[in-house]
Amino acid sequence: MSFVAPVDQIAFILNHVVRFAELRGTDRFAEATDDTCAAILSEAGKLASQVLAPLNRNGDETPARLENGRLRSSPGFAEGFRAIAEGGWIGLAADPEHGGMGLPQALNMAVADMMSGACLALQLNPLLTQGQIEALEHHASDDLKALYLPKLISGEWSGTMNLTEPGAGSDVGALTTKAVPNGDGSFAITGQKIFITWGDSDVTSNVCHAVLARLPDAARGTRGISLFMVPKFIPDENGDPGVANSLKVVSLEEKMGIHGSPTCVMSYEAATGWLIGQEHKGMAAMFTMMNCARLGVGMQGVGVAEAALQQAVAYARDRDQMGPIIGHPDVRRMLATARAEIFAARAIGLACAVAIDLERATGDAEQAARAAFLTPIAKAYGTDVGCRVADAGVQVHGGMGYVEEAGAAQYLRDVRITPIYEGTNGIQAMDLVGRKLSDGGDAAIRLLDEVLDGARAAHADHEDLATPLWQAAETLREATQAMLERDLPERFAGAAAYLSAFARVLGGHFHLRAAMAGGAQQLALARVFMTRVLPRHAGDIAEAIAGLDDLAALDDAALSGDVAA
Repeated sequence: MSFVAPVDQIAFILNHVVRFAELRGTDRFAEATDDTCAAILSEAGKLASQVLAPLNRNGDETPARLENGRLRSSPGFAEGFRAIAEGGWIGLAADPEHGGMGLPQALNMAVADMMSGACLALQLNPLLTQGQIEALEHHASDDLKALYLPKLISGEWSGTMNLTEPGAGSDVGALTTKAVPNGDGSFAITGQKIFITWGDSDVTSNVCHAVLARLPDAARGTRGISLFMVPKFIPDENGDPGVANSLKVVSLEEKMGIHGSPTCVMSYEAATGWLIGQEHKGMAAMFTMMNCARLGVGMQGVGVAEAALQQAVAYARDRDQMGPIIGHPDVRRMLATARAEIFAARAIGLACAVAIDLERATGDAEQAARAAFLTPIAKAYGTDVGCRVADAGVQVHGGMGYVEEAGAAQYLRDVRITPIYEGTNGIQAMDLVGRKLSDGGDAAIRLLDEVLDGARAAHADHEDLATPLWQAAETLREATQAMLERDLPERFAGAAAYLSAFARVLGGHFHLRAAMAGGAQQLALARVFMTRVLPRHAGDIAEAIAGLDDLAALDDAALSGDVAA
């Protein structure tokens, strides 16, 4: 079936569920009027549904490839990317000083949601470029900004993120790539990077690599890392791609999914690069890029879940087994639960984006803390929901779901990477219970107070929804206090479960707000979430506060299946 971008649901969430309307009262986003936002969502929906979605199968069946050392993209990807670039979508939230539109990140994430559902492998290209734009806007010199930002924003050039090395994955501080001053303000970058998404491209005239490396006097660990701009072609005096830099794509990874997205092994051999930000402060600049990408990846999970569910519903309507299977209770359960979780994950992601926007527009420290707290939840829950819904989509298709011809399997294969890249979901959870609770739980409690206030306000009209939500929020408040009383190893043992519990409670909160603002079907969907998804928070919390002892009691031999152990 054809993918239909969920324009109306996204607009409903922005207008009635999250605090998007507050942005219009700020000077920074005063131009984000109702008409402008409606036009943006409508046009992005058309692009996703009509231009990008037809390319999705091409990317899967005809992957990107290296041909005589040059990358060849999947059929139609160049035309699809040009439509993205020429529509101004890459620079939607970028600074107008360099050619961006300066619109809210919430709109940008809504567009990312739709484009990801249409064609995840292609959407990865602008996502990484947008992350690099963010890093340059916040950390680069004026000269670097003037040279690179207009080209990246226009889509003439694309951007990448180069962190991972064969011996340095999640432990970024172990990287060994070197940067040696050339004496003219540039640096010679030498090393190898792996898992570089869209590390080469034939859809843009230059590929700009943001590369983490160590200067000769660098300290060990992450404190000694610097960030460098290393372009595929060194810009000439006119700012156009000039001579080729001394870097190359060694190979492309053969992956489980997102075949149309080239995942490159990159080799830098005294390649010329320029410092982004300060020496030895590269992680700060890279985290700017990664935080943008993490929220974007959460929305990727939501987008693919949307596409997978749309196909599953269409199949269930048409598949006749003693009547259309969409009427069978168990199939109905899978589809309804999937729709309820997608709504929750989408709302959490857009709420996070709105908090980012409000902090940028007002400088409010509470909004900054809110955005920081919501980011790991949006990333992990959005991508977990993506995997769950894509898996359910295969199940709804039955045996045909396991056959590639049906197309359901591609969604599961494609989305499975999202809980892994841009910081695994386990790392997101540890960040939540570690760094994000380091304020003594203030940001967490403010969110829970908001949930409780909403439940109290809705109690008179929606007691059946408000009461379980209020009880869940109170239980989560107690669990938060229990986490604060534990040392980090014990917190980490329950981190994933704690994040899941928080996501379910926030999901209930946004469903309740939607039920109060929407019609009968929105109320029915909220009941599905409160009845079938929210109760799982109790099991999450039990695991979250269980501690480490039971896990530590199993040694490596027992984990490998040695019964004698």
